Amino acid sequence: IVQDSMNVYRRFLPEKRSRMVEFYHDVLALRPLQPIDLGGGQQMILFGVGSAQVKLATGLKAGRRYHLGGVDAATGIRLYTLFFADEAALVGRFRAQGYAPPEFRDAGDGTRAALVQDPGGFTLQLVVKPGATAAELARVEVGINVSDLARSRAFYRDFVGLEELPPVRDALLGVTKYRYRHGETTLALWSAGKDLPADTGSAGIQYVVGDADAVDASARARGVAVEQPLGDMPGFPLRTVWLNDPDGVTNYFAQVGP
Repeated sequence: IVQDSMNVYRRFLPEKRSRMVEFYHDVLALRPLQPIDLGGGQQMILFGVGSAQVKLATGLKAGRRYHLGGVDAATGIRLYTLFFADEAALVGRFRAQGYAPPEFRDAGDGTRAALVQDPGGFTLQLVVKPGATAAELARVEVGINVSDLARSRAFYRDFVGLEELPPVRDALLGVTKYRYRHGETTLALWSAGKDLPADTGSAGIQYVVGDADAVDASARARGVAVEQPLGDMPGFPLRTVWLNDPDGVTNYFAQVGP
């Protein structure tokens, strides 16, 4: 992984575009980046958080499953956690855009946290730490509800190669999170049951890598499920392979340039 973070993306219905842009730009105040036209009426709207990107994709992907709702309603990526330094300013932006203000509560370690939903129905955890440093505000956490902790922990630790951190108790979610980090981005795994429906399309993870062919070879050697085979993306200097974790979550590896 050659980027000091992981990128994350959200798929949503095209009619939600203006409200999604308003929410992520005007309410959450994320840094806007140049959007990408994907053709066929689809667009990737980009926001920066530290060195990472939050990618909003207009249009759902055929063949994937969608099940929004609470964080424990399905397996898959269930929330993104973003960090802020000024609770009053954040609440003020919610009110100014006509959204109900988040209900923050103490989360320990001098932080306060709240759960909200974006206009597409996806859950976000907002964590406020007064006086947070630039490095703390550059973090993104990806919350994944898994059906089998042992399998998913092995996938992200042994195949993807992320740094395993000590587990922590999340008071707001009421779960123990098993965390895996690369640079500014952390994946947090928990399990709310084995027989839940799967959401494999609402959100995913992208890694910028130096050698997509090597990732593909490793995946084939380990029997990792392939969502989209190794290949070049027409019109873009990208070589990609799209893989699935044990619950079908997209892990998208992209090599930029030769």
